Amino acid sequence: MMVERRPLLTFITHALLILGILIMALPLYVAFVTSTQSMEAINSAKGVIPMLPGGHMIENYKIALTGSTHFGVPPALLLLWNSFLMAMAIAVGKIVLAIISAYAVVYFNFRFRMVFFWLIFLTLMLPVEIRIVPTYNIVVNLGMLNTFSGLTLPLIASATATFMFRQFFMTIPRQYAEAASIDGAGPIRFFIDVVLPLSKTNIVALFIVMFIYGWNQFLWPLIITSSDPALHTIVMGLMQVSDTLGNIPNWNYIMAEVILATIIPVAIIIIMQRWFVKGLIETDK
Repeated sequence: MMVERRPLLTFITHALLILGILIMALPLYVAFVTSTQSMEAINSAKGVIPMLPGGHMIENYKIALTGSTHFGVPPALLLLWNSFLMAMAIAVGKIVLAIISAYAVVYFNFRFRMVFFWLIFLTLMLPVEIRIVPTYNIVVNLGMLNTFSGLTLPLIASATATFMFRQFFMTIPRQYAEAASIDGAGPIRFFIDVVLPLSKTNIVALFIVMFIYGWNQFLWPLIITSSDPALHTIVMGLMQVSDTLGNIPNWNYIMAEVILATIIPVAIIIIMQRWFVKGLIETDK
């Protein structure tokens, strides 16, 4: 069988893909270039954004990481650490709760199990913004205001992840469970030795999504940690540094924090994507 080669079509396809990448990367590049400029250079440009990096990169990023207290907000290093801990706790918590609840719904024959599943699924219609008032009252009554537990625990339940794990578990042949039962493996052993290894790809994919979800949270951290700057996140810090830098925003420092805020999510995506692709191409699963 001969494969027809069309060099012109291949060139056009690659050119379009490269053009799309450049268009998507342009805002990030502009933010990076702005973060390396001095305020004098930005103001003298009169609205024209420089296209080449400046010579103040180290100075601007050092101020953004450790010197933001000069502007009345916590340093970005602390904000990044808080966001990382929050995103990790939310991602891990969502996956653990979702995979256990989905396993129970699929492999345990208890009464009204589908009723409980659809009740979980219906919570998709109640996002955090809708139930924020009763959730806030519960957090206050439990004494978790301005605490890390109050910041993360109300966000770790995920009906989406539960639904996705349930759908995947239903594709696992029932013969696996029957064979494990014949060999004397109980539900926990079957879950650890069979279900978890087969779910590796789903776990990695959901971890990426849930980590980004936790990293980008703004409204809930703003309400829960409003009186404790030590628990603020990087997304809150971006708003605060924009509001406290005066009438003329210091765009070089703001864009430096924007770039810093993208490093950890991008690194997580790159690292976890390797495992995700590896899981897709494995033939001995």
